[in-house]
Amino acid sequence: MENIKSIILKAVPEAIVAEDKQILTVIVEKDKLHHLAKTLRYNADLPFDYLAMLTGVDRGETLGVNYVLSSSKDLTKEVVLQVSTDDRQNPLLYSVTDLWETAHYNEREVYAMLGIRFINNPDMRRFFLNSDWRGFPLRKDYDPDPILNPVVVESKEIEDIAPRIMETPQGLKEDIVEIFEKDDYIINVGPQHPSTHGVMHFRMALDGEIVKKIDVHSGYIHRGIEKLSEKLTYPQILHFTDRLDYLSASINRHALCMCVEKAAQIEIPERAQYIRTIMDELNRVDSHLIGWASMCMDLGATTAFIYGVREREHILQIFEKTSGGRLIVNYNVVGGVMFDIYNDFQKDVKAFIIYMRERLTEYHRLFTGNVIAIGRMEGLGILSREDAISYGVTGPAGRGSGFSCDVRKYHPYALYDKVEFKEVIRTECDAFARYKNRLDEIEESLHIIEQLIDNVPDGDFQAKTKAIIKLPEGEFYQKAEAGRGEFGVFIESRGDKFPYRLKFRSPSMAAVSVMPLICKGEKLSDFISIGGSMDYVIPDIDR
Repeated sequence: MENIKSIILKAVPEAIVAEDKQILTVIVEKDKLHHLAKTLRYNADLPFDYLAMLTGVDRGETLGVNYVLSSSKDLTKEVVLQVSTDDRQNPLLYSVTDLWETAHYNEREVYAMLGIRFINNPDMRRFFLNSDWRGFPLRKDYDPDPILNPVVVESKEIEDIAPRIMETPQGLKEDIVEIFEKDDYIINVGPQHPSTHGVMHFRMALDGEIVKKIDVHSGYIHRGIEKLSEKLTYPQILHFTDRLDYLSASINRHALCMCVEKAAQIEIPERAQYIRTIMDELNRVDSHLIGWASMCMDLGATTAFIYGVREREHILQIFEKTSGGRLIVNYNVVGGVMFDIYNDFQKDVKAFIIYMRERLTEYHRLFTGNVIAIGRMEGLGILSREDAISYGVTGPAGRGSGFSCDVRKYHPYALYDKVEFKEVIRTECDAFARYKNRLDEIEESLHIIEQLIDNVPDGDFQAKTKAIIKLPEGEFYQKAEAGRGEFGVFIESRGDKFPYRLKFRSPSMAAVSVMPLICKGEKLSDFISIGGSMDYVIPDIDR
């Protein structure tokens, strides 16, 4: 990273480079941020074209943002940019939406939660919250008095306008722009619609039956998990992660545990590492089965949905015998796992591997080769590799566009550096590629489990930890490969028993953010299959 450091200091000599942190961190003045970000984004040898996480932070005297950057050429290389403003009354920072498309919704989230507006972001509406919400929830001085924001049971008219602050030769100019054109025919898909896979609202302009433009509205089930976490101890926070992407519950929780364990320097018993890895891969198969089944049902194949749920039940029974939970397993804890595996765990898992491989063959015979199904997926919802990277789309959807982004390969954790498996990548960039990726990843998960199941060592399944876990002061990052891609955890600790700031990186948010792009010009009926191929889970977005 010495070369990167020299590039940074050449672009902004006054930047402060902190090499003693987990990731190379650069503190830069707000008027220099965009220049430095652009320099890194378009660096010839190692372009930092992937914005992995954008996090707003109330630092006390200042409000700021952390940007975690990486390069699609080498995802092991990472840089954190930190910028702040001391104007708490009217905080302004420069937008990076012209460099990374994923910044659009992330900057709007920061505005909603912290009140920071971004100059040159073309749409500065609040994401997750209504425009009339009083206060900014993630500020430390936020007043949670329900009288300020009473529950309203009357419907509100939707205003299709967006405020913005643009830089002009005459200075900053605030204005309002129309989201849609005056004569656009607009329909609502969701929030109460089975094929939006949750309470997601798409405002859609149509030209006949062709999608002209989509405007995404989110926040219908926003629960304020990151805010709630600031008053809870680390073990108390764990149950929240199961309720984000509930289909990747075990993996999400594993990521948070690893972040705490890394910060607290807790060593995990080898037996626990085996169990965690096996459970994560069973969870991935579970997730992909529901992704496959739901997409098939969206296209009218009810039988396929029943098949997927049937196979998933075998996994849920293993989860239930192991932890007592099925969907929300509550299994990973700081230091290991909550319970040891039951006596017939290995026998049941090995039987499932044999059974699941037979079913995969059946799935391909039932649906993958179906002419009608292929016509509803092939060549639709084109997401180029460059757009996948810019929008931060990871997981099977990103890899369906040729983006090699498997966290298990680039940042191996648990036992992923000790097992052999393929990163499933396709370059067709369409809905069919994303569909096939999930089925192929089920086979790879079975292959990983197969290598571990007969080799689980004896020993403790949980390390001894202190009753009260306090993390040292600092900033800590961890990521894991969830069912929908990179699930990230950021913790800022001030040395207390609860986090000063906690942020979860949602792979589903990136998947939804790209829908306006990949659905434009497609038929309304194909919007459903394209959404199914992205496989987003709404509670993962509405944190």
